[in-house]
Amino acid sequence: MVNHAAPSVNTPIVVAAYAKTGTTSAIAHYTVLHEPGPYELIVPRGEYSLVAFEDSNRDLTYQPGEAAGQYSGQVSVQRGGGVMLNLNILIARRKTPVGFPPGTAVTKNKPEPLHYTSPGVIVPLNDPLFAEANGVKGYWQPLEFFKEYGGNISFLGAYDPAKIPILFVHGATGTPQGWEYLLQHIDLNHFQPWFYYYPSGASLKAMADLLYWKIFNLQVKYQFKDLYLVAHSMGGLITRSFLVDYGQQFPSIKKFISISTPWSGDSLAEQGVKYSPGVVPAWKDMGPQSEFAQSIYRKALPTGIDYALFFGHRGNRNPLRPNNDGVVTLASQLDPRVQTEAKMVCGFDEDHSSILTSQQVAALLSTVLAPPPQTKDAAGASSGMLTVHFSTAAPLEPQTGWPVLSLVPEGQEAAEPLFLNLSGRDSGQSFGPFPAGDYRVSLWMDSFRAKPAQRLVTIGAKEAAAVDFELLPEGNVAGAITRKFYNDGDPAGIIPAPGDDLAIRTIRLSGEGDDRVLIPARGEHFNTFAHYQAGNDWAYKTAFVFFHVPQGTYALTVEADGYERYTEQRVVIPGQPSSGKGIELSPLKQP
Repeated sequence: MVNHAAPSVNTPIVVAAYAKTGTTSAIAHYTVLHEPGPYELIVPRGEYSLVAFEDSNRDLTYQPGEAAGQYSGQVSVQRGGGVMLNLNILIARRKTPVGFPPGTAVTKNKPEPLHYTSPGVIVPLNDPLFAEANGVKGYWQPLEFFKEYGGNISFLGAYDPAKIPILFVHGATGTPQGWEYLLQHIDLNHFQPWFYYYPSGASLKAMADLLYWKIFNLQVKYQFKDLYLVAHSMGGLITRSFLVDYGQQFPSIKKFISISTPWSGDSLAEQGVKYSPGVVPAWKDMGPQSEFAQSIYRKALPTGIDYALFFGHRGNRNPLRPNNDGVVTLASQLDPRVQTEAKMVCGFDEDHSSILTSQQVAALLSTVLAPPPQTKDAAGASSGMLTVHFSTAAPLEPQTGWPVLSLVPEGQEAAEPLFLNLSGRDSGQSFGPFPAGDYRVSLWMDSFRAKPAQRLVTIGAKEAAAVDFELLPEGNVAGAITRKFYNDGDPAGIIPAPGDDLAIRTIRLSGEGDDRVLIPARGEHFNTFAHYQAGNDWAYKTAFVFFHVPQGTYALTVEADGYERYTEQRVVIPGQPSSGKGIELSPLKQP
């Protein structure tokens, strides 16, 4: 995250990772933001410094007088494919960042045009960035695409709180330009289109995680109350992966429409992995038996999302290929696992591409997207809003993280909570609407404890519902363990969801007179939410948290069957995030 003490209007911000050799600064990767906010960099293994500066003259060169900032300390990247969080930089008009003298350019290439990677940047559909050739490059050369353009959510115009955003997610080799026809049939007086543009040849799980990161930051910034998702082909797999893993955090997501999605994967992708001399990372995920293909069905779509399945059946007549739309088989498009969740299943006499330029598809899509009329519950009460107040001893900053609000319907403790991501400036704001009823409301934040732990409120009554919490700094140690990072080396790779393939024996935290040992639970009904609420240490499969840890330095040790003992040092400071990178175990060396 990049913050600015006094940002200039419409001035690009350059963020770069560099390695210092003598007096030379070698740039490993850079990105450009249209405003202060989140950023992504992808670098090889090594030691790096991070710098950010206002690029007033848009020459991608740090000039004297340009506001700048430096991340404190070195960043050590020892594993490929992982994400490191909390690398925050504050820009201010002050002395030169250490080790990055004026006149240093982040690239030798021509600086224009600049391609911004912070979510919410305004890009017209006819921009060369969205050219078909770039979509093809994103499929066959995903790493190069990501380094050059990143992966981002772009807008066609300024955010309008009076309009419902529709996020469009393209498929393999696609770009936002592929949605142009359908956009012509959507009421833009009522909706605002957003586009997720990403390298479609990259790991699908990694692109789903990146989608979460982008939507998370947009939700925190704009607090939109409704969001609709429309995805074509492989984009539907990415969208479902995002919804299965993170959708419960976004009660604003009300509708999801998939178009020609290969829900059962593609056996041809498996053949490509086996026999092709060059393997596109996405092929590994597209295999019907792949880890990714299984992961998107481990949970149903979150409740409250209306799902519609569109498919095409105008395929080729190859006798060796089952019924298809020219690319995806009907059997894959109509996987029973997703049909059972769909409130509408509709087929069209279109092939895999023409379905995006079909008048019938456009008409039905417009109908499905139309917001439902306001409904009332049995007591006649409409859905209601909730006003949230919270306070801390010091103002919250991005480097300390953001609070998360949770709501559990009273009397339904087994129900999965609703989550809402907040920012430091959201105290006193109203959120919703939520279905009328009684809720137990809690506030969560890494390295903080909310007082009280929860409040019981009634939403939808005549009186406005409100809650008030105090956030008190607290030390904790959290993490996730894996045997490797997902698709090692892919852009935006992230630690995989906890699985069953690691037998963790013990997780131990020792130091400062404190010595604790956790033995991970393995059952399917482990309630992590209840442990968070009680503030009890817990470990489930490969994830863990130690609560109420006094300030100091600790040794964290992990022992697992078939792997070397892992030990690292954790410094605990109450009110400062305790985690950010995963724990990677190394297999035991063969004798």
